[in-house]
Amino acid sequence: MTSSDAPDAPPAMVDLDIADGVATMTFRHEARRNAMTMDMWLAVPEHCATVAADPAVRVLVLQGAGGTFVAGADISQFGDNRQGGGAVRYDEAVFAATTAIATLERPTVAAIRRFCIGGGLALALAADVRYAADDARLGLPPARLGIGYDAGGIGELVDLVGPAVTKELVYTADPVDAGTALGWGLVNRVFATDEFDERVGELVATMAARAPLSQRAAKLAVADHLAAPDAKDPDRVAGAIADCFRSADYAEGVAAFMEKRTPTFNGS
Repeated sequence: MTSSDAPDAPPAMVDLDIADGVATMTFRHEARRNAMTMDMWLAVPEHCATVAADPAVRVLVLQGAGGTFVAGADISQFGDNRQGGGAVRYDEAVFAATTAIATLERPTVAAIRRFCIGGGLALALAADVRYAADDARLGLPPARLGIGYDAGGIGELVDLVGPAVTKELVYTADPVDAGTALGWGLVNRVFATDEFDERVGELVATMAARAPLSQRAAKLAVADHLAAPDAKDPDRVAGAIADCFRSADYAEGVAAFMEKRTPTFNGS
């Protein structure tokens, strides 16, 4: 019996907490370094829907319990989830989870400590911004397991870091340290472990205080720029930009600038 199979082991789950305009999604499966089970993947879109329905939420933060992010998928479930029809259902669940994060019309931040491997890296890549502690390790292990990595995930990596870095990550299947990840563009910033929570909290609070409609328009514009030619929707982007100029937040931003005070945005 493994530690995760023990009767007193806490269940693998994904928590969602909302406070002060920030939603925090926490992956909890500490017996396996937060490795993702099928149920955990299925919980992600549900939580994203909750965030999307709450206008008070300004930012979504992804994190792992117990001082580590997500060390991949739960290999103990591979027999059921990576063969035949199970593989199709599993890939659909992963795609739904990462798509729900990537398309959420809020800023999303992955707060990465220690292991961010395989499925963990897929979750982190779905976020808009990735901050790493200096103890973080990021990697893709399919070549250690004989698994074919999803073509969509490969494409996202190529868009982010280029073909040569993508190939090295996949070919070696070895995790890289936070400094290397920063140099490659896998993460936005690296902070010392002992100040990680404070520094990330400051940046998240800054995002939460900015104009939501401006952030939404920018996120849609970036996504449209990266979309395939037949999937582009410039009218939607133009509409989101026009919404900014029609908003009370625009009037508030201009007034605050002229009055030399901090603006208060309400997302309308």
